[in-house]
Amino acid sequence: MHLSKKHLASIPSGVIEIPDEKIFKLPEKILQFGTGVLLRALPDYFVDKANRNGIFNGRILVIKSTKAGDSESFDRQDGLYTICERGIESGIGIDRAIICSAISRVLSASHQWAEVLLSAANEQMKIVISNTTEVGVQLLKESIFQSPPASFPAKLLAFLFERYKIFKGEASAGMVIIPTELLSDNGKILKQILIELSAFNELDASFVEWLEKHNHFCSSLVDRIVPGKPVQEIKQELEQNLGYTDELMTVCEVYRLWAIEGDEHIRKILSFYSEDEGVIITRDITKYKELKLRMLNATHTLCCGLAHLSGFLTVKDAMDNQVFSSYLQNLMMDEIGEAIPMELTENEINEFGKKVLDRFRNPYLQHHWLSITMQYSSKLSMRVIPVLKRYYELFNKPPVFISLGFAAFILFMRPVKKDSDKYFGMHNGMHYLINDDRAPNFYNLWQTDAVDDLVHTLFANTEIWNINLNSLEGFEESVTKKLKSLIRSGTYPVLSALK
Repeated sequence: MHLSKKHLASIPSGVIEIPDEKIFKLPEKILQFGTGVLLRALPDYFVDKANRNGIFNGRILVIKSTKAGDSESFDRQDGLYTICERGIESGIGIDRAIICSAISRVLSASHQWAEVLLSAANEQMKIVISNTTEVGVQLLKESIFQSPPASFPAKLLAFLFERYKIFKGEASAGMVIIPTELLSDNGKILKQILIELSAFNELDASFVEWLEKHNHFCSSLVDRIVPGKPVQEIKQELEQNLGYTDELMTVCEVYRLWAIEGDEHIRKILSFYSEDEGVIITRDITKYKELKLRMLNATHTLCCGLAHLSGFLTVKDAMDNQVFSSYLQNLMMDEIGEAIPMELTENEINEFGKKVLDRFRNPYLQHHWLSITMQYSSKLSMRVIPVLKRYYELFNKPPVFISLGFAAFILFMRPVKKDSDKYFGMHNGMHYLINDDRAPNFYNLWQTDAVDDLVHTLFANTEIWNINLNSLEGFEESVTKKLKSLIRSGTYPVLSALK
């Protein structure tokens, strides 16, 4: 049996919550650019939950904006799909599934652009959501009168211009536009692109005034690990338990966050926010960006090389080891959390830290350390250096756990083999790819046996760090000492002896 509206009645009761028939009659209130798993497992998840509870009461018209893939699976399943949440929440294992009924239909921009523009006449449609990848939010100077325009911003501008004409510039016809692409200030960036694109297309000044004054571009931050379609073995097990097959089955972690910049007006329109604590609407989302960037991302970055060189394949493997999990927790809570470069309360840091640790311990996610090492040096620079500088401002001494993370980074970045333009390190007799644009620099640095000189030269490179790290009193010596210990004794013994 395949998941679809006509088969809902045949799904055994008690297996999974079935959407109420009245949900399928709700009006379309959201225009969504993108069919990806992140949108399905986060914004669409929140909308579906609210609809089930009699709040928001609106569905989503999805625009498939690229030629890749197909939308036929959505058509076959009437927009229905299963969301499987698997992970740990407050130390308790969670394994639950719902049938999401938030999507009303999917239109192809390539083949159904006229129908997309027709939806601009829907008075109840007040919200635009997008996730077209970071590359999608760029200015491409093109006509918005193509069918369809090539870029996402041009498609959005064409839709808004059509809406402006239909409603004759009425203020009430303005939209709440929420990009979820992983760009800081993504709402402001998208708005500026649309203003520049309006000028390129020589659109009326009155339209530009309506665009700026009556449309609300809300920057947002999304955070949920969504591997997407489960591997075949797990998919078959899930489908056997549920009693149906699902081409769009989506697996995600339990943790969820959608932080949106907005005020009471935005809250009123996004009424679904009230049904889940994972949706936060506030005037400034900087706090949530900093917590994620530092406590989750910076911790990942400082641990990845050390974990790989200690023989751990995945994050879960490392968290199952008491020695490594103790290092990670001390690093995150005692050093990174203490030195996040903005004012945060101790409770905010502790609560977020607990959630991060739950996510790291998730037995259902296979997050490989080696994949986290991609562009290792630039991630360290962006995610960790601001924390390191703040730590010195507060304590004026080298942080022990961060120092070891840097030492492991330098050792991980030791190429022992060059093949064409690729560089490889070695651990336990096995080569691994150093997937970093600066690998050639490290290849040259490691031509010397003088570790002290290597660290001094590397830390003096302001092009990488935007600071001479040798100016931080004791940091060069601390990292050099730990790097020598790693080379001499190996990573795990050094971890075990760390105080």
